[in-house]
Amino acid sequence: MALMTVSGRNGMVTAPHYLAAEAGLSVLRDGGNAVEATVAVAACLAVVYPHMTGIGGDGFWVIHEPGGAVHGIHGCGGAAGAVSREMYAGLEAVPFRGPLAANTVAGTISGWAAVLETAGGSLPLERLLRDAIAHAEAGVAVTAGQAAIAAAKGPELRAQPGAYAATFEPEGRPLQEGDVLRQPALAETLRRLCGEGPASFYTGALAADIAADLAALGSPVSAADLAAHQAFRPEPLTVRIKGARLWNSAPPTQGAASLLILALFDRLAADAADGFDHVHGLVEATKQAFLLRDRHMGDPAFDGFDWQALLDDAAALDGLAARIDPAQALPWPQPPQWGDTCWFGAADGGGRVVSAIQSTYFEFGSGLVLPKTGITWQNRGSSFRLAESGWNALKPHRKPFHTLNPALARFDDGRVMAYGTMGGEGQPQTQAALFTRYDRFGADLQAAISAPRWLLGRTWGDQSTTLKLEDGFAPELYAALEAAGHAVERVGPLTATMGHAGAIVRHADGQLDGATDPRSDGGVAAW
Repeated sequence: MALMTVSGRNGMVTAPHYLAAEAGLSVLRDGGNAVEATVAVAACLAVVYPHMTGIGGDGFWVIHEPGGAVHGIHGCGGAAGAVSREMYAGLEAVPFRGPLAANTVAGTISGWAAVLETAGGSLPLERLLRDAIAHAEAGVAVTAGQAAIAAAKGPELRAQPGAYAATFEPEGRPLQEGDVLRQPALAETLRRLCGEGPASFYTGALAADIAADLAALGSPVSAADLAAHQAFRPEPLTVRIKGARLWNSAPPTQGAASLLILALFDRLAADAADGFDHVHGLVEATKQAFLLRDRHMGDPAFDGFDWQALLDDAAALDGLAARIDPAQALPWPQPPQWGDTCWFGAADGGGRVVSAIQSTYFEFGSGLVLPKTGITWQNRGSSFRLAESGWNALKPHRKPFHTLNPALARFDDGRVMAYGTMGGEGQPQTQAALFTRYDRFGADLQAAISAPRWLLGRTWGDQSTTLKLEDGFAPELYAALEAAGHAVERVGPLTATMGHAGAIVRHADGQLDGATDPRSDGGVAAW
């Protein structure tokens, strides 16, 4: 049965797992606002979608306040103070799994604390984490998508030190669809956060347990690294296109790339959704944005490139758009960025709209599950380059390049849209596909997400730079793209390779529309 756009007026949540959407809606029904609801969603996803996200990862938020102000939160951890190139001697790159991949502080909990400080809410943390704790303790049924990932990644994950096998393979095999996943240690950790406060993750008794486990497992992240961490509040990047203003997260995320793609496409001719000019134009805009991203994107403390100045410079954007050949593909040998994550959004009856995203990077992150706390630690630091200097080079306390980027738009007619997706390299591309279908071509919100998509870059767990397209486009499109020089690869029906997208639109009269991705286990919960 095809999904349909969901509408409501009092509150709405969309998330890539239906239990998380329900958890957020229950907070709204109990008097919470959209920020409080998204914290509940974030916590619930850490339990019910542990292959994609967790409290051992990072998170980013872009929030549109009822009065029109837009602000951001980065719960993003830096590299351990002890890291060095010598630590990785003999290796060509930081490994994707294991203790040396767990080389950055987890910033997710600091992000929760920071957004709640500015939320003006009234619900205690115990209420916001209630459903997550219950699901961790009682257990949740494993979905088909989760089971497939657990089976595919099991060999490399169970080989890691820590409690991965005990947690996710309690019967000596990967959990299968319908099996019940229980995480009592994580439930207790969430309870401790309620009792001891979020700061305890970094400086309290909980932090001591985390640091002890990390040290025992061989991670370079120390108690001092945890204690030194804090969330920060950079202004989101923004750009103007016809009929709307767009926002996305600042570096070290690739938010600027997402904005650039849409700003460049705004300057191109395209008459119909999913025609050659639409798909080719966005793919070529993606290439231009990624070329800049891969030269300059990273920790702003180490790279002074002024992304906002570029986005404000109409002449510079015109020049970049002029590099795009409307009939021919730019050769594309660039390496892909990996990563998977969870985007989620919420809107409340008061006018607040939240776009949020959090991740442990690869499926189950580094593979290190901390025995005392049940936390799966991220491997975001595996994206660092083992270089003396330059783009994303491994340095103590440096924040790694992030694929994560939550998107938000305000249209001239008063609508506000929060949207996003998982998918590493594909995040800006999926955002561009769904946004342009909805905005430029007038598609229904759910149809804009459900329609077939494309991806320039990585496949699920494999490196590839082909242009991958799902089935369902007009037959002549595939041929036209090939004739234009694109390395077209057909990937079959709708697939999670293309991300798990979602969107919420708040209309000027207060109506809320929401959509989720048929490629996920998600849902839209409305009131």
